[in-house]
This record gives sequence, structure tokens and C-alpha cells, in this order.
Amino acid sequence: MVTLLFAWATWQRFALPLDPIIDPDTWGYLAPALRKLIGLKFGHTSGRNFIYPGFVFVLLRAFGDFRAITMAQHFLGLVAGGILLLTWRRARALVSDSRVHITVHDGLGLLAATIFLLAGESIRFETQLRPEGVCAFLISVNLYVMTQFTACFFVERRRTASVMYGTAAVFSSILLASAKPSFWLASIVVLLPVAMFFFQHGLIWQKIALGGGAAASAALLLLPEHCLSRNDEASRTFLPATLFVMHADLIRDQMAYDLRRKANVRYPREWLERVHGALGAEIEKSRAARPGHFATLGFDPDYLKYNKTSIVAQLRREFGENVPALCAFYRFYYGQIWRHRPLLVLKKIERQMAIFYAPVCPAYNRGKSLSLTNAYHSAVMSLDVQGRRRIWAAYAPAVDFMGRMKSVAQSAPAIHQPGYVRLALSVMALTHLPLLLIAAALSAVVLSQERHRRRLGWLAAWVLFGYVYNAAACLEIAVIHSLEIPRYLTVQMYLTLLVQFSAMWFILEFALRMRARQKIIS
Repeated sequence: MVTLLFAWATWQRFALPLDPIIDPDTWGYLAPALRKLIGLKFGHTSGRNFIYPGFVFVLLRAFGDFRAITMAQHFLGLVAGGILLLTWRRARALVSDSRVHITVHDGLGLLAATIFLLAGESIRFETQLRPEGVCAFLISVNLYVMTQFTACFFVERRRTASVMYGTAAVFSSILLASAKPSFWLASIVVLLPVAMFFFQHGLIWQKIALGGGAAASAALLLLPEHCLSRNDEASRTFLPATLFVMHADLIRDQMAYDLRRKANVRYPREWLERVHGALGAEIEKSRAARPGHFATLGFDPDYLKYNKTSIVAQLRREFGENVPALCAFYRFYYGQIWRHRPLLVLKKIERQMAIFYAPVCPAYNRGKSLSLTNAYHSAVMSLDVQGRRRIWAAYAPAVDFMGRMKSVAQSAPAIHQPGYVRLALSVMALTHLPLLLIAAALSAVVLSQERHRRRLGWLAAWVLFGYVYNAAACLEIAVIHSLEIPRYLTVQMYLTLLVQFSAMWFILEFALRMRARQKIIS
């Protein structure tokens, strides 16, 4: 059964065009690799971390063909499905005497893997030249080593194995967050069980070993990023500018309030009046330019940030070459709204979180087919511009790639999702919130009562841990950006899927124990 599943999932992937899909944001991931391949410096582009561009560079250096990128990502997607099965089987160690028969347990795990491997969104991510193409793999590794650490340290008391898996957990968490920065908060939260290791009595040498491994992991992944990002202005401005435009309406109102009450702020009043007027005008232009875009915000922050005449471009001209002063201005007014309008900022976060925790969970794309034609057309247009053409035209495999893309764009097939896959995705989407609420309530019961905690305590903690991992990934986006961007939601499908099946297993274990107890009483 498992062999047939992976064979079918492999066919579905490799029957599609193998040239990766590029979008306007992709250049930051591709340019560093292309520059290195034509004899220039690797460097940073558009504030993108070096991990995924390095992955692209290695593949292009080794194979000299862009199709190797998609093939590698398809392979890693299949590996992620296999790791899901391994994680599911290993999690059984968290229940000492499971009432769920091993066949039923394995069947649930196989069903979860089937949904992930055959879902169209999983396959589409793997076709894109973006870090989302490897996120499922990175999340799968992170969850697997964390499950191993939990089982080895808290349940089986295997100290050496705990140190090994704890170090791997730190490395995989930093790697995931480096490849996809929207997982930084989740990657910190996921390491809480590892942090608990250092509060245990004794274990001096094990703590030294784990601490050393964690420090080495951080140095290996973070020091190169620090060095590479020093010459990339976007690395310094990206986050402050994003916070400014995502909260532009609140900042506009705060500026007006500061001007009315003649607040003692660090910027000249006349200059601030001019900026306030420009910001208000640009917010209105963004609404007219793309009506309905970012509906929960009420304006389009992308317009404010990327339009060549909008507020970010205007402020850049105002501050000239003084990038630190520009970033200080962004941070100052973001801090102002937290100081003076915290409830409104929290309401913005609440609205964003409600997008994910809706009655129908948007992590699952339930469309009948996912078109690739428009994506390939966009890919051609995003690279065929003067500044970019000069770089890729100097690399022969890139020229071949562009020629193939123009051909594929005329007849690219769609990724079809069969009815049974859409049905499974719909069920998962509809049951996400009920399963979360039931699992949370049962976990409170289990963890508060000794007789339940002794049998199901670690499983309850593991399920809650998964939901907190999910929530942290959403919360970071809700604070910094917007969950209205679909890829921020669907990139969490692997995690959401595994957590939901874990909740089903936990609920089933609890129900079977209650049933057995009732039989004994009667």
C-alpha cells in the first residue's frame, strides 16, 4: 500500500513540466546563485537569506539545468511524506499502553501521508523557485527530531540520544527559520522542550554537549547570514518598512494625533505634517488602485511599499542615503502606535488570526485544479527585464530555461485534484477548529487529573505542542504582515495536517479509555 502511494505521488509530480516556476519575488532567491555562476560575488539580493539561494546554487553548479531544482524539490516532498510516517510511528512511544490498535494507528498515519502527498498545493509548492518548495521537508525534519527528543528524554530517559536529537532540533529549527523567516517565532516556540532539558537536575556533561551543539548550529547558520547581509540595504529596511506599511492607517492617525496635541516627538512639525498628508493620500490611492485587496486591512500595503511613487519611495528620497535614520523613523512610529493605540494593534492581530482559525481552515486548498499557465507567463515576464536579463543571459542554462518557459507557458497543464482528494481536504478544513477545541478541552482534563496524566499526559502535551507550533507561525505573520496572502496559510498544510491527525488519535485514545472504565464500573 505504501509503495503504491509513493509510486502514484511520484508519477503525479514528474508528469508535470520540470522547469521551476518563477514569480516577481523570486529574483532575490535566484540572483545570488546566478551571479556566483557567472563569476561574480554570491552576496545578498532583496534581503533574502542565503540558505535557499545557496541550495539553488549547489543544484545549478552540480547539474547545470534548472529542472534539477524542481526534481530535487519533488524528491524532498516525497521524503517529507515518508518522514510523516516515521514521525507518526515514533509518536506511539508517548502512550505506554495505547488502546488504539496498531493497525488503526498506522492506518491513520497512512491516510495523513496520502492527503499530503496527493494534495495539489503540496505539488505546486514543489514546482516553485521559492523556499516554500522545501518548507514541507524542513518542517517534517523539525517535527521528527522534536518527537524523537520528546520520546527519548521525557519518556525513555535516554540521555545520549536526547542530546543528539536536541542538537538536531536546534539545527533544524534555525534552518527552517532561515529558509522561511515567517517561521522564526514558531522555531523558537518549538524549542521549549529542549529548553526544559537545561532545567533538569544534574546532567552536567549532557547539558554542556547540547549547549555546545546548539551554539555550533547557530554559528554555522547565522554567522554567514550576518556577514552576507551587511552589504544588502534591503536586509536593514525590509522589516521596519513592512511594519510601517502594514500599520499605515494606524500610523497616519497617530501622526494626526501627535500634530493636534503638539506632542514632543523627535521630528520637525512641518516635516511631519507633510509626511502625514502624503501617507493619507497614498493610502487612498492604494484603495483605488486595487479595491478589495487586503480586505481586512482596508488598504493595500504592497502598493505603499512597492509602487515607485508611493510613501516608501517618498520617504527613501526624504532621508537620502541615511538608511539608519529612515529605519529609526519606521520603528519610532510603529512603537508609537503600540504605546498609544495598543488595542487597535491587537484588533489588527486578532483579525489576521481569525483568517486561519475560521470555520473552514484555509491551510487546505480544495480547488478542483491549480493552473500553471499563468504562473509560467508571469515567470517569463518577471525575468525578461533589462537589469535581470543582463545577468541570466550570461549563463547558458538560464538562456535555455527561458526558452523552455516561453514554450511551456503556451500549453502548461493544470494540477488536477481528484474528487477523493478534495473530499479529504474539505473534511480536514471543516474539522480543524472543532478538533482544536475538543483536543484543548480534553488536554485540560488529562493534564489536571493524575490517573489520566499518567497514561495520556505526554500525548496530550504533544498535541498541544503541535497546535502551539501552528499558532506561533500564524501569530508572527499576524503581527508583522497579513494572513490574507494564501501562501502564508497553505505552507502550513503539512504541520496542520499532522496536528489534526494527532488530535484525532488523542481523542480516540481518551474515548476508548472512558469506555473501558465505564465497563469496569458497570
